[in-house]
Amino acid sequence: MKTTIEGGGFLIQTSTPEQTFTPEDFNEEQHMIIQMCNEFLDKDVLPYLIEIDQQKEGLMPSLLDKAGELGLLGAAFPEKYGGLGKDFVTATLVNECLGGGHSFAVAMAAHNGIGSLPILYFGTEEQKQKYIPKLATGEMKGAYALTEPGSGSDALGARTTATLSADGKTYAINGQKIWITNAGFADVFTVFAKIDGDKFSAFIVDRNTPGLTFGEEEHKMGIKGSSTRQLFFENCIVPKDNLLGEIGKGHIIAFNILNIGRLKLCAAATGAAKHALSISTTYAKTREQFKVPIASFGAIQHKLAEMVIRLFAAESSLYRTSQWIDNKEHELEAAGKQDALLGAAEEYAIECAMLKVLGSEALDYVVDEGVQIHGGNGFSDEYNISRAYRDSRINRIFEGTNEINRLLTLDMYLKRAMKGRINIMGAAMAVQKELMSIPDFGSDDAPFAAEQKAIANFKKAILMCAGAAAQKLMMKLESEQEVLMNIADMIIDTFQAESILLRSMKMQNNNNPNAALALDATRTFIFDAADRISHAGKEALNAFADGDEQRMMLMGLKRFTKVDSFNTKDARRRIAAKVLETEHYFFV
Repeated sequence: MKTTIEGGGFLIQTSTPEQTFTPEDFNEEQHMIIQMCNEFLDKDVLPYLIEIDQQKEGLMPSLLDKAGELGLLGAAFPEKYGGLGKDFVTATLVNECLGGGHSFAVAMAAHNGIGSLPILYFGTEEQKQKYIPKLATGEMKGAYALTEPGSGSDALGARTTATLSADGKTYAINGQKIWITNAGFADVFTVFAKIDGDKFSAFIVDRNTPGLTFGEEEHKMGIKGSSTRQLFFENCIVPKDNLLGEIGKGHIIAFNILNIGRLKLCAAATGAAKHALSISTTYAKTREQFKVPIASFGAIQHKLAEMVIRLFAAESSLYRTSQWIDNKEHELEAAGKQDALLGAAEEYAIECAMLKVLGSEALDYVVDEGVQIHGGNGFSDEYNISRAYRDSRINRIFEGTNEINRLLTLDMYLKRAMKGRINIMGAAMAVQKELMSIPDFGSDDAPFAAEQKAIANFKKAILMCAGAAAQKLMMKLESEQEVLMNIADMIIDTFQAESILLRSMKMQNNNNPNAALALDATRTFIFDAADRISHAGKEALNAFADGDEQRMMLMGLKRFTKVDSFNTKDARRRIAAKVLETEHYFFV
């Protein structure tokens, strides 16, 4: 499936349903993988959540071994290194399906993502042959050591150093790393340090390397079964051959791997949210108050339906982007490019940042309302929704905080605009001219015309606000973080709205039995998104515009965020009826 949309280009280009990959397009093998992952969770993970949270000796490594035996750890690794060589969409699907595994999902994602991919994509052939086959099967477990006490979001502010020996054969690493997932049992670490105090670089460090010691397990709010320790390096001697990539190019490794990590975090969050939705739906059907199941109450149905709607939006955005990355990877491979997947992920780095935000926040909504549906029982450890609630919170911090990812979204747009990669300013100028013209009050009765017009207008609202902010604030814009995050929120909502609209149209075209409910979800999301986009736009415009300019743009914003009236209550009730019937997320 060929896509014509480049990274970030959805904002100024249009897509068709036929160009859009959706979960309804999963092939037979992918459906088999879904079944295998679900069986693995049901048999080997979910019955042992208490023991996992207690970090029972050897349990987590043994679960990773079992996942390795099933091929789940090395699904995306090339066959020549012992992997299954599956496409990026399939690898994303594995992360989603195992996302309901609580702490296990974190350990697995850290292992086959940031714990392995730096070696796979930046290692020498000798390094790959030594480590990747064992990482693919789980014989070796991987971890990633970037964060330090004084450098979280500011990764390049790291103080850990690496000093080349006089004979030029080894490096001595000195410093400290914190919040290292899998540190309690990992066999190999990707460690970032500065050579000569300023050349940010990466190294492969084996667990048994002299000079490497470990702190005690951290006592965390959630993901208690995930091993999290500090690493201490005191003249930790590693061979020169363990330098990963080029000297001074560690940031390229760190940031490129994070692009993939952000998308996969969205996948895992989506899987976790589906699991929490099922728990909450089953509880709502069995819990009685006033002699009737609470599922019969409109307030509860509203919550369940909104869970489905936000999941539908996150899932649609996730797989739309996953296929884009897969297409781009094949395009770069055909052109003879090395590290094609990293190049593809970099192309869609804007979308990856947005996915991280929207996926983690969708999960937070689902588990929060899940606790509310459970009432007092939701606050008890006897009910799994309390674990889901605690485990969810870290996702808004992992892989760059959501604030950082919102800022990155706008930063990447502006940088690409300045480099001529995407013509944002040209599109923004066109919107400014439109503001001076008479609005088009015509109507189109064609199917989905109103929804398509709403999405097109949302994009105009974004371009108007972003273009005006860039012109008015210029170099000061990067310090106006509130404005940047307002506009990022507008973009994130619009990306989701367009993704679910295209999916809904495709379902309708293919006579999918859930097409009517998909349209309910789409129209409800667009109706609510219009208010959110309007509010964010007002906050942004009021922060930097004034006088006639402000009044004109506020009028334009009102025009661009006006949508047709829609009975969202009845739409949500129809969605709730279906999820209560199935007791699980029913799309796909």
